[in-house]
Amino acid sequence: MSPKLSDEKLAVLGAGKLGGILLRAYLKQGLFVSNRVVATVKHAERAAALAKELGITVTTDNREAVKGADIVLLTIKPQTVLEVLQEIAPEIGADALLVSVAASVPTGFVEQQLAAATDGKRDEVPVVRAMPNTPAAVGCGMTAICGGAHASRDHLEIARTMFDAVGRTIVLDEKHMDAVTGLSASGPAFAYIILESLAEAGVKVGLARDVATVLAAQTMKGAASVVLETGDHPALLKDAVTTPAGCTIDGILELEEGKLRVTLIKAVVKATQSRGSRRGREKSAGRIDQVARRCAICCRRSTETIAGGQRETDRQDACDRRRKIARHTRKTPWRIVQACERST
Repeated sequence: MSPKLSDEKLAVLGAGKLGGILLRAYLKQGLFVSNRVVATVKHAERAAALAKELGITVTTDNREAVKGADIVLLTIKPQTVLEVLQEIAPEIGADALLVSVAASVPTGFVEQQLAAATDGKRDEVPVVRAMPNTPAAVGCGMTAICGGAHASRDHLEIARTMFDAVGRTIVLDEKHMDAVTGLSASGPAFAYIILESLAEAGVKVGLARDVATVLAAQTMKGAASVVLETGDHPALLKDAVTTPAGCTIDGILELEEGKLRVTLIKAVVKATQSRGSRRGREKSAGRIDQVARRCAICCRRSTETIAGGQRETDRQDACDRRRKIARHTRKTPWRIVQACERST
């Protein structure tokens, strides 16, 4: 049974394209009550327009928005997550649930930043990470969610209910989220290329372009619906369409010769690997920033505790060298951090 959310206060931070899609779905379906929903945007003009359209409170103040919120939904860009978390952490309630759709941002990072920004006072905030896709705009989205260290089954059910409003939702371990990005988040783009190709083929054999596009789109939608409704393996469904010595098998042979199957597999694998490597670079950059901060701490400590200008200068030089090593040679940052700690 889905949890009742109409009594919960919801704060949506970053009500842009995705945030707007989710808000409209929640209000239309009565999942949340308008007088218990607050959203934030960057500009006051946009806030006024959205408030008028949806009949909810819209502000530019994130900290004010999360006060008293039972659920905080982050629909912001990944590069702004750190800044926003540091901003709102002191105002997040001890029992509030934080749901993040910021791509590639792990739950552990969110938990750590909330704890750090509050000196450990918010070190057990339940966090759920979600990865929706663009068909959510028409209620046909596919979202994968995973829970952080403090998220319970009830928290995951709340998040599932929220994303079921715009399609289907599955719960996975966080280790699979890169694969989700490669398949269901990038997948619509791959599907559009296939759809476009089918429509072009229709034009090639004499159909009007608009007719060919509708035929291709509805065919793909229908085929996907059959898979979801019956649960049958796609190979079995393909065989049901393919008659002996018929035209379909001739077309399938052309697809196999063109390596469509292996090309699609490689596309998903590449997208998954790309997401993983990018996340690795982001982590590395974060560690290097940590090195710089720790080195700065070393320098401050040396200024306070070391007598003699020469030793202080040496310590400053050593910290500068470690920062340069971290940034220019990309040596393993944690080793540099350890060296920095040993020198204090």
